[in-house]
Amino acid sequence: MMKIDASKLLPLTEAPLVHCITNEVTCETVANALLYIGAKPIMACDPREFDELFRQTDGLLLNIGHLSEERERSLVAAVKLANKVGKPTVVDLVGYGVSRTRDRIGRQLVEEKPTVVKGNISELRNFCGLPSHARGVDGSELDQSDPAIEELTNALQQLTKTYPKTTFLATGSQDIIVDQCRVWQLRNGVPALDRFTGTGDVVGALIAALLGTGAEASAAVVTAVSYFNLCGEQAGDENGLAAFRQATLNQLSLLMEKEWWTEVKGEEKQWA
Repeated sequence: MMKIDASKLLPLTEAPLVHCITNEVTCETVANALLYIGAKPIMACDPREFDELFRQTDGLLLNIGHLSEERERSLVAAVKLANKVGKPTVVDLVGYGVSRTRDRIGRQLVEEKPTVVKGNISELRNFCGLPSHARGVDGSELDQSDPAIEELTNALQQLTKTYPKTTFLATGSQDIIVDQCRVWQLRNGVPALDRFTGTGDVVGALIAALLGTGAEASAAVVTAVSYFNLCGEQAGDENGLAAFRQATLNQLSLLMEKEWWTEVKGEEKQWA
């Protein structure tokens, strides 16, 4: 039985300002997604602005999808400042396991104790030191069998002992959320959501927005994941993937006007 009342989080009752350092490939999609749900984005990468920006922003999204030496400096400066001032932060481990450079940067960000760490199931298997069949930034279906998901869930439970203030999200055919005492397995969504770029980036932004309203971490994650997956379910893909993408993004502003939370599928259980 799900205990989180997602109806209290969306639609937003305020407009959190979310600072995003994210992938240029999906930057516009992420910014618009925040606007569609009633949040406000600022896409700022220059560390010279961070001290002033952090006095105004409500949440922070850090995405390692498109790296460079300059981007590394921005990501590290932002996560350190967020840790110092207590800014709610989402770290998205896009492509973790692709290269030693990406792994080093990703782990450095996680060491700063962000509020939420997310990635697809394959990325988080790599982060946990488990074998993975992933190639590039896409998750592998071979990593999503029931035994593989159980193995990852157990590993994430162990990780919360090292990072006791962090909630972990692993996305895939099932979405797995692990905090210090609970596990959620969410089962909404459609396969077509894996067929256009930026879906994970958007989910990270939605989480950051909800955290920016003061939502508790696991509630923000469950709500954002379920809401976006239900947008995909509402969109339908019978008119092709480009139309499906547009319809999914349209639903970000439309679905919240309905009792969408009644359609959330999943289980929650205590583990500690």
